[in-house]
Amino acid sequence: MFRKLVIVTACLLFAAIAFPQRSSRLGPSAWVDSVFKTLSQDEKIAQLMVIRGSSFDPKTKRPILFTDEVQEAVKKYNVGGICMFQGGPIAQANFINRMQAHAKTPILFCIDAENGLGMRMDSVMPLPRQMMLGAMQDPAMMYEYGRLVGEQCKRIGIQVNYAPVVDVNNNPLNPVINDRSFGEDKYKVAEFGVQYMK
Repeated sequence: MFRKLVIVTACLLFAAIAFPQRSSRLGPSAWVDSVFKTLSQDEKIAQLMVIRGSSFDPKTKRPILFTDEVQEAVKKYNVGGICMFQGGPIAQANFINRMQAHAKTPILFCIDAENGLGMRMDSVMPLPRQMMLGAMQDPAMMYEYGRLVGEQCKRIGIQVNYAPVVDVNNNPLNPVINDRSFGEDKYKVAEFGVQYMK
């Protein structure tokens, strides 16, 4: 009896390997092409657009999600991406899930958070900024830092982080770059940036 069970199991495994289901043979490129062919010309253009999902209210200085406006754009135009900025992690996760539920095609969610989700979201512990990291001598630590930021993004549903900043901090009058740069040494900035990206 045991021998028959082993033979039947082996045959089923062989059949599963030898004759995979058709859907598993449809690779990512083929799936993208098949979906792309169903889109109108306007929808194909809208797939190239990334719209803003949140901002700060200038009067109250509190974060606001553009839920209704973004949802309308998702339904009407089938936009390809949404960039998140301010808000709390729970509200943002709910926002992402709601927009994905209304999307005809999956939305690419983005964020501009070179030092992790804490840079944009309240109640998330911020990680050290790039200038502080540039004081380190070990580029392997930057790989681990980038992996941690990637895990944070994946957990909330964000696929693209517009990071790291690889500007060289060579202008002390530039208030935007400042501590968002790994420093003044172009070689170190490049090396740390590559490790972060990996």
